[in-house]
Amino acid sequence: MPLIYFLPPLATVLIWSGNMTINQLSVDAIAPSSIAFLRWLLALVVMTPFVLPAVLRHKDEIVRNWPKLALLGLLGMGLWQGLAYVAAETTTATNMGILAAMVPLLTVLLSALILKEPPTLGGVMGGVLAFIGVTVLLGRGNPLSLLQLQVAQGDALMVVAATCYALYGVMLKRWSMNLPPWVMLYAQVCFAVLFLLPPYLMGPMTPVDGQNIWLILYAGIPASVITTFLWMRAVRQIGANQASIFINLMPLFSALIAMALLGEQVSGFHFIGGLLILAGVMMAQTLTRPLVRAAAARKTRSAQQ
Repeated sequence: MPLIYFLPPLATVLIWSGNMTINQLSVDAIAPSSIAFLRWLLALVVMTPFVLPAVLRHKDEIVRNWPKLALLGLLGMGLWQGLAYVAAETTTATNMGILAAMVPLLTVLLSALILKEPPTLGGVMGGVLAFIGVTVLLGRGNPLSLLQLQVAQGDALMVVAATCYALYGVMLKRWSMNLPPWVMLYAQVCFAVLFLLPPYLMGPMTPVDGQNIWLILYAGIPASVITTFLWMRAVRQIGANQASIFINLMPLFSALIAMALLGEQVSGFHFIGGLLILAGVMMAQTLTRPLVRAAAARKTRSAQQ
């Protein structure tokens, strides 16, 4: 496989990791409800000239599937990104990158629950390992502190946000719609803008100025439109499973960018928690043998003995 095929997923994850730092920089520059709404409004404006003709050709299919598209827009754009902006007020970009890397593992677990896909050996073992890593991270190195509910609000919100995005991926797989990828994305963004409009109007409505416009531009174009194009290209060239492995680089990229631009310090619990989560995710992605089949095989061997 040509090495150039790995550039789109690598660039996508790098831009996503940079967006974790953008989340932090936006804390004092623009309200979460404002940037969450304005980024997707900007993405919608940018896509419209290129995608609208195709949208009009598929309007009947969009109308038939609007409830599904609305839920996808709420999960994948509204809640995933909206919660991340709120989380940035009480956690670090490093923590956000580590917790966002849980998405592939959460996708495996939710697929087993919703799509009735048999749980895999790696999914179960990796889930346990990653859960331990999350407790180390949320407890700032002391998992027992979680028993006293000593969890930063931002970290808890990022867990919820990652779960929403994992659920988005599962429902996207479950609902097969006869729509081109860009048309499906455009419809989802339309609904996301509608969902994010009420919080934006309720305020505080931060005016766009020279301090925050570049944050909106980064979030609305590279982190929304460009990454979508690159990710779809990556999935087409190397497959969804191989592309998703690159998400494991988010903790590293997020930490490096945060250290360079925000001066964040990486502590021992970041390394321990991050490595445990990364190991759990990798285990879930590589050990794909169904757990039920493995149990049945052991039962058969026992009976033969």
